Amino acid sequence: MKTLIAALAVLLFVSTAFASSDSPFIVAHKKVSLTRLKSGAERVSVTIDVYNQGSGTAYDVSLTDDSWTPEIFNLVSGSTSKTWERLDAGSVVSHSIVLESGVKGVFQGAPAVIKFRVPTKAALQEAYSTPILPLDILAERTPEKKFEWAKRLLARYGSQVSVVSIVGLFVYLVASPSKSSAAKASKKRR
Repeated sequence: MKTLIAALAVLLFVSTAFASSDSPFIVAHKKVSLTRLKSGAERVSVTIDVYNQGSGTAYDVSLTDDSWTPEIFNLVSGSTSKTWERLDAGSVVSHSIVLESGVKGVFQGAPAVIKFRVPTKAALQEAYSTPILPLDILAERTPEKKFEWAKRLLARYGSQVSVVSIVGLFVYLVASPSKSSAAKASKKRR
């Protein structure tokens, strides 16, 4: 009797492992970038990448990102929701929106919500995107930008400058007379 119960438990465990192995696994990454506008506003570009890392297809995929308060943000392009009929295993889809804000302050956005249907389950499944770091809208950023041009030049031409400097130092050392040979020449003259 104990072996029969153990065999049924093992069979149940193995069947659930096989049933869950053919299901979608949704991962979403939310990226935000800020751009200062000359009009005293800041443009917020949001991109959400939705990945299906599982081995099954997700159906009726819907993305909702309602964390952008209308009192603070104006929608410039795109929409805060998007739907896809299906998301095959190993595929990725992206959705972008552009917002604009003229309100100064720190904003903490919530993760986007992704709902999808799995054929083996009756209820809709939910996944959440990665959260974003707090956005400091219209913040003072002058100290960081002071030497931005120098950083870009150094990153772009730094290796060439160092090679030319090393070759120039080598040529200088080889071509310049040493002090010991100059001292020997002055002793020979006497």
